[in-house]
Amino acid sequence: MHSLFKNFALLLLAAAIASPVAMTGCRSDDTVYYNQWEHDTHREHLDLNKRSEAERQEYAEWLRSHRDHH
Repeated sequence: MHSLFKNFALLLLAAAIASPVAMTGCRSDDTVYYNQWEHDTHREHLDLNKRSEAERQEYAEWLRSHRDHH
């Protein structure tokens, strides 16, 4: 039983260490796509959450179309 707990603790520790790295990778990809959208659509840089609902929707549609092709 002690061995099972030790293995579970090691697995949990590994997951805790790996999670931020994996999430940072995703966020980095999102930033690259968002910056590309701003460039392609000739927009000034602005945080996505400060954009209008219409612009956020436009970006979401652009993102879907670009991710489908990559």
